[in-house]
Order: sequence, then structure tokens, then C-alpha cells
Amino acid sequence: MEQATIQRHKTAIRRGDFSRPVKCLLRDGLLAAGVSFFDYGCGRGEDLELLTADGVMCSGWDPAFRPEAPKSEADVVNLGYVINVIENPEERSATLKAAWGLCRQLLSVSAQVLVAGRGKNPVEFGDGVLTGRNTFQKFFEQSELKAYLEYHLGSEAVPAGIGTFYIFREESRQQQFLANRFRRREIVPRRRVAELRLEESRLALEPLMEVIADLGRLPDPAEFPGTTAVIERFGSMKRAFGVIQRITDTETWEAIARRRREDILVYLALARFRKRPAISLLPQTLQRDMKAFFGAYTKACSEADALLFKAGDATALDEACKRSVVGKLLPDDLYVHRDAVESLEPLLRIYEGCGQAYLGEVEGANLIKIHRRTGKLSYLVYPGFDTDPHPALSRCVKLNLRTRQIECFEYGKSENPPILHRKETFLTADHPLHGKFARLTALEEKAGLLTETSRIGTREGWERRLAEKGLALKGHRLVTRKGTGSAPVEAGEN
Repeated sequence: MEQATIQRHKTAIRRGDFSRPVKCLLRDGLLAAGVSFFDYGCGRGEDLELLTADGVMCSGWDPAFRPEAPKSEADVVNLGYVINVIENPEERSATLKAAWGLCRQLLSVSAQVLVAGRGKNPVEFGDGVLTGRNTFQKFFEQSELKAYLEYHLGSEAVPAGIGTFYIFREESRQQQFLANRFRRREIVPRRRVAELRLEESRLALEPLMEVIADLGRLPDPAEFPGTTAVIERFGSMKRAFGVIQRITDTETWEAIARRRREDILVYLALARFRKRPAISLLPQTLQRDMKAFFGAYTKACSEADALLFKAGDATALDEACKRSVVGKLLPDDLYVHRDAVESLEPLLRIYEGCGQAYLGEVEGANLIKIHRRTGKLSYLVYPGFDTDPHPALSRCVKLNLRTRQIECFEYGKSENPPILHRKETFLTADHPLHGKFARLTALEEKAGLLTETSRIGTREGWERRLAEKGLALKGHRLVTRKGTGSAPVEAGEN
């Protein structure tokens, strides 16, 4: 059989937005002004143009479109959808190592990943497939891609998304990134600064309050530049914190510390999936956290191990779902909005974190379905959640945590997709949209729209229900349908 001529350049697509791997880097705060970026296999260079416009120092090379450009070292190097189009295994690994050799801090690698149901009659070629356009595609499994990267680079590959991984140069930088994934941001407790008579006291304490709210503990002098000034004024950091507690609320600060402790336990539990680093390899801030919140690193790890073991217990998970004060509990599942995950108890956060540890972030997913007894997680994409009173499901990515199988279900082109009701139930009570959604639900309940739930779960079923009642929706307002002769109704909010 005659050797096929592979047309690699045909895999470079035209885009008007950032590529998926660059979106991941921006989302995770790993790429910004002041961080240099090199795109290894940049295609037509759309990412470079967009990043340059945002003030990011960047350059790129591509064998088809920028062959004369230099291959430059950079803080962050991106190898986006390159290794999957190289048909020669030796050249593929050499390209990966060449990109790794250029990065000073981080290498981002993306490749095509197999998802159940994908592919259209491919032709086998080498260890991948030859497409109808004479391009080559090597489809990896998510776990296979991770193992491939780690084998050739000798460093851990951290999932950023399906088919996208980060490989850090320094262990401490990687651990800080992983810890930040599960770190909640605290709001500084409201203070009665008027009770501080001296302006100097207020100016000294307000920055300290910001730092304590962020750390959940008293800062080390290296973490707070104003340490000397505070000690000179109040005698010690503890005394200064005592003043802060008197003018605010002791219980609030205790809650901040408790939440920070929980965040660390979630991070440590999920670190067990890899290999927990020695405490000496952790960033200094995390080392101080271990001592302040647990007394010792070994004690913190023991507590985290107990939680991780419990997360694998179907009965314990089910009980945690039933206890949850956030989310919509159904007989087999608990649904929560992405914004509400941090309000789940640590056991459920660890369970969902297992999904992140395997998939990274699922692009666009704003609802998470925790399967209470089957060891599965589903990430649901509802593009109109904030603005559509009853948004339609666009995509579902389901992960079986026991088998690591990924399934993807597309609903975007469906004429009768599933839709949501009672959107406030997925959110925390203090979410900015909770009240608006709850008021619409109350109106729909009063109008008798939400009975017979088996009939209203799809777009067509819901439209029929509205028509039967002579009603329609205008934004988040319930109105009388024109031409029905019913009494006028117009209530709710846009």
C-alpha cells in the first residue's frame, strides 16, 4: 500500500477567539501581562494576536505558517493540539520534549481525547487515524494522555480540562496552584472602624484584617509588610488581632479559619491521588498553614486521608447529600450550581474534586450532578442559566469515577432539550440571583405550572403547560398569553 501523504497544516483552524488551552491558562491566572508566552505550533497565530492586544509578551513558531520564527524560551509554553497530528511516534515525543525545554515555569499541552460516541468512520494509520482530508489524528484517552506526558517529561501532568494538562517546572509552584483550586475567597468582616479613635490605628489594622481574612490565620512577618508597624503600635500581632475581634465579630473570624482549614483538607485529600510532596517542597505559606491549623503536616495528612476514604463510601456520600444545605436533592442525585460547590461540606467537595483531578474544568459547565450511589459525576452546560427563566441543557459530560469512563451527550441541536425549573434551588441563599429566581418559582407555583413534573421537563412539554394555562414568560416575568381572554397577569422581574 502506498504511504499516505499527511497534510498536517490542514489541521490549523481559523478562530475569532482564544483557543481552548489559552482560555484555560487565562481562567486559571497563569497567563497575564508580565508573564512571557511562547506558542509552539501556533498555526495562523490568532492566540498571539489576541494576547498581544491584551498586553501579554508573546511569540510563536509553526512549521507551516511561521517556519522562520525563532523558538524562544518563555515563562509559559503552549503545545496546543500538536502532538495529536504527528504520525511518527519518535517525532511526537521529540516535539514534546523540545517544547518542555523552552519553558521556564509551565508547559501547557493539549491533544484530542476520546469521548464515548465520537468519530466518523476513521481509517487506521500508525497508532492513530487518517482522516478524509489526509490529516492524521492520534486520539488519546484522558488517562493515557496524562501517562504519556509524565512518561516522556518525568513530571506530573495536572489536568486543566478534558485533553489539556499543565506540567510545572517547580513542585512548589504546582502545589500552590492545586491548593488555590480549592481555596475560597473570604470577605473581610464588616468593621466598626469609627470605634478606633486614632487614625493611625485604623490605618495599621485595616491591611492586617485583609491579610488575616485571606490566610485564615495570623500572618508571618514575611507575609505582611506592616508587621513592624503593628507590633510597635499594639505590642504584638495577637494583641492587634484582639482589637480587630472587638471591633468586628469573633465568630466571623473563627468561621474564616474553619473554612480555610477545610480548604486545606480538601487539597491534601486530593493530593493523595498523586504523591503528596514532602513538606519541604510545599510553598512557605502552605507550610505555615499546616502548623497553624493542624500542628503538624502528618496530622493534616491523616485527617485528609480519613476524609478521602469516606468519600469512596457510597453510604457516607449519600448521607452527605441528604445533609447538604445547598443544592437540589432528588432521589438519586444532588444538583448544585458551580458557584455553590464551595458551600458543600468537605466530603462532597472532595468527591467533586475527584472529578476535577481527572478532567480538570469542564468548559461551560455550570451545574454539577452528584450521583448519590453510583460513583458518577455529571457536568452540565446550561448556557442561558443566568438570563433564561428555564434554560435548556446544551451538553452533559458524565464521568464514572470507578472506571474513569467519560461520556458526552450533546443536546445543543435538539428540538426538544431538557430544561430547568426552580433555578434558585441550585444556588446558595446569598447568591445575587437567588431572590429573582425564587420569586418566579413562587409565581409559577401559584399559577399551578409546576405540578406534574414528568410533563414539564422538556421545552415542548413546558410550552404546552404554559399554553394550557393561558400564560407566557417575558424574561423572568409571568404574563398573560395574548388572545386568551384571561385576566391580565404580569409579575416577576426581567
